Amino acid sequence: MSDFSKETDARINIDDLLRQAGWNPADKSQVMTEISAQMADGRRGRADYLLLDQRGRPLAVIEAKKRAIEPYVAKNQALPYARKLEAPFIFLSNGELIYFWDYQNDDARIVNSFFSRRDLERLLEMRSTRQPLATIEIPEYYTRQGEIRLVRPYQRETMQAIDHAVELGKRRFLLELPTGTGKTDLICLQLKRLIQSGYAEKILFLVDREQLAKQALEAIQDVLQRNSYWLKPSVIRQEQQITVCLLQTMISRYREFTSGYFDVVVADECHRSIYGVWQTALTHFDAFHIGLTATPAAYIERNTFDFYNCRNEQPDFNYSIQTAFEQKYLVPYRFATGITEIIAEGAEVDEVYYDPAAFERKWTNEASNRLMMQEFDRLAWENYQELAPGQKIGPGKSIVFALTKNHAARLTRYLNELHPECKGRYAEVITSDVANADDLIRQFKYEDSPQVAVSVDMLNTGFDCREVLHLVMCRTVRSPILYQQIRGRGTRTAPHIDKRKFVIYDFFRNHEYFNDSDTDIYADTGRGHVSTRSNQQQSRPRSELIELGLRDRWQQYVSYVEVGTEGERVDKRDYLTNWEQTIQSAVTNDPILQKIRDGELLTETEETELVRRLNTPRYYFNEENLRRAYRNYNNSLIDFIRAALGTLKIKSHEELLEENFRAWLVSHSFAPAQAQYLSLLKNRGIAKGQLTIDDLFLPPLSVLNAAGLGIELFGEQGLRDIFDELNRSVFAVDATGTEG
Repeated sequence: MSDFSKETDARINIDDLLRQAGWNPADKSQVMTEISAQMADGRRGRADYLLLDQRGRPLAVIEAKKRAIEPYVAKNQALPYARKLEAPFIFLSNGELIYFWDYQNDDARIVNSFFSRRDLERLLEMRSTRQPLATIEIPEYYTRQGEIRLVRPYQRETMQAIDHAVELGKRRFLLELPTGTGKTDLICLQLKRLIQSGYAEKILFLVDREQLAKQALEAIQDVLQRNSYWLKPSVIRQEQQITVCLLQTMISRYREFTSGYFDVVVADECHRSIYGVWQTALTHFDAFHIGLTATPAAYIERNTFDFYNCRNEQPDFNYSIQTAFEQKYLVPYRFATGITEIIAEGAEVDEVYYDPAAFERKWTNEASNRLMMQEFDRLAWENYQELAPGQKIGPGKSIVFALTKNHAARLTRYLNELHPECKGRYAEVITSDVANADDLIRQFKYEDSPQVAVSVDMLNTGFDCREVLHLVMCRTVRSPILYQQIRGRGTRTAPHIDKRKFVIYDFFRNHEYFNDSDTDIYADTGRGHVSTRSNQQQSRPRSELIELGLRDRWQQYVSYVEVGTEGERVDKRDYLTNWEQTIQSAVTNDPILQKIRDGELLTETEETELVRRLNTPRYYFNEENLRRAYRNYNNSLIDFIRAALGTLKIKSHEELLEENFRAWLVSHSFAPAQAQYLSLLKNRGIAKGQLTIDDLFLPPLSVLNAAGLGIELFGEQGLRDIFDELNRSVFAVDATGTEG
């Protein structure tokens, strides 16, 4: 085959890629080809493609190369054409790889797609009006939730650090600030400055929890005061300045956007985002990437630092929790003393796999549950005015963390029995099965009742109530990050009630597991496990101190789903059978289900109505329950409806782990023999949820001399490091895409 015909094949692909980005290669008012250009030395050349703006002016030259050629090498060939034709941008492509080059400002970089006409016009307009970030004033104050807030010194320093990095040409930034220090407010203030300076116009705010999405929208409305919306699964996309989206949703919708659609992508709790297929939703966008995390650097995976181009595995800006306590930007805590500690010998052994129902029956019977609630309630009433002298109503806002929905319901009932004068409003269960959960959260935050919120995992992160004085841990926690997230619910300051301290009622001695002490809160809190028990004298290896996120691994292995406000346990198979039969019988007369069946997008109103109708006491069909039943956290309620209607196949847990493994393998530059060896171990890791060196000495791997071969390929320490990364980044990553 001739070189010409190979380049012709590349151009066929380029034409297809242009169409996907909204260009019409046949329309000469948009795309011109073979444009003659006379160079300064008198030679004549031809630009393969020229993209035009709406007024017919040059926007970008495309230099096409045959597939065998790395397009980057064509920079010097394309540059004279672009300058002669006065096109401000250049694309280099062989039909597979695409490079974008803003040649007056940056080097060429790989992008996932061509940019649309609107993308390029927006970039050109911003470039013409851009000002140095240092010239954009950092405000002294801002308004949030109806009150004037002071911009804190560390928030100012964070913005200055981003300014400096931008001026040096950095395009990805990782910021570490503890829970309660105003990360969302801070990033909204910085986004406002990026918009004012001409660095940003279109912004994507990615989160992985609905509560975080709601929190982001509130902050955007208050601080940025710009048009924003929440992009939900199968809801019609809107053309607004700021898009808030769940990472799980963007995984299935990122192809609707060109790589140049957003100027800034913010990823909240970003340490959970750089895994397997989830990373694609980030890397698709050629934008300034800002990652926010409350997780200390010691628990952040190397691939997160790699993605954000951080040197020496250090964030671009760090503000430690110890410093926040010292400077009184976070409220200190103490552990309740004299409470009954419910310690289960062996409760921590294989805790990733234990069945919580069996655990509940053995360790949290009615007597122990009543005792926990009585002791918490008594101490809370005795101490609340010491904790916050301005708190007028006892005992102050409290969050109880239960093990299961059934457990939460019983704890709530016992609390309400202690206060009959409140007529059942003293404590409320807040879980996904409560139809008015959002209303209850609002009432808990802003009204006198309820005083106590009892939840399983809904309030662990993304929940901001500054008045919380009491945190009650009625479950074991073995994830250092989850422990810090729970503790962080109480650290926010509340000057209006003169909040001075909060109390943690740790009935399961979780703080001992993490060596967390309230006698020196400025110490390195919650970072290690030092057990005092005779059967657990040694610290667990780091690979076992994984982030469980908001869903423990047991949810992948138990056979039931907890539904309803009482946490009734329904066999997963029965739940799914009922779900499929209900959807299939309803579609005939339901226009919203018919739209989903026919692949049409919904309006926001239709989606809200559908969610409300399905999550009724009759069925409790909601996204969380369906994800547990399907053992799949990447899919949405709409996806599960399509699965019930037979128009979509839901991938199994094992298939998702296979995808995670392939994505991980591709992201590393292994030699073929190394990649083949690791593929050999994959099934063992998927089946067990982890890989250990001992597995290499057991059949079937021992028969293949897996130990000797592994040491030959990686070295003994190298093999251990690979296992540790696989366990944390692939096998310990459940179907949510998060560790767990």
